[in-house]
Amino acid sequence: QVQLVDSGGGLVQAGGSLRLSCAFSGRTFSNYVMGWFRQAPGKEREFVATISQSGGSTLYTDSVKGRFTISRDDAKNTVYLQMNSLKPEDAAVYYCAASAYVSRAAHSYKSWGQGTQVTVSS
Repeated sequence: QVQLVDSGGGLVQAGGSLRLSCAFSGRTFSNYVMGWFRQAPGKEREFVATISQSGGSTLYTDSVKGRFTISRDDAKNTVYLQMNSLKPEDAAVYYCAASAYVSRAAHSYKSWGQGTQVTVSS
C-alpha cells in the first residue's frame, strides 16, 4: 500500500519561508495525484493544494495563492510544498495525501502522511 512520510515543518517568523516534503513509497508515484491539507487546533482539515499525476495541473485554496507552490519530483518520489510569506494563520499541522484523481475534498484521498507541524510567530 501507499506510504507517505511528511517532513520539513518547524517554527518560522511571519514573512518567512518553509519547504515541506512528502516521501512516497509502496506504489508507482507517477500514477497518483498528490495533495497537501492542513489542520489547525479546533478546526477542520482543509485543502491547501494539489498537483496532477503529470505535474501539469495544480490547484490552490485562495488563501495561499501566490505564496505557496506545490511541485513533484517523480525521480525522487517526492512532493513538495514551498511556503513563502508565511502568516500566523498558516500555522497548522500539514498533511500530504495521495489520490487517484484531482480533488479538493479530503475524502478523495485514501492515503495520508503523519503530518508535520508548522508554527508561525508574529
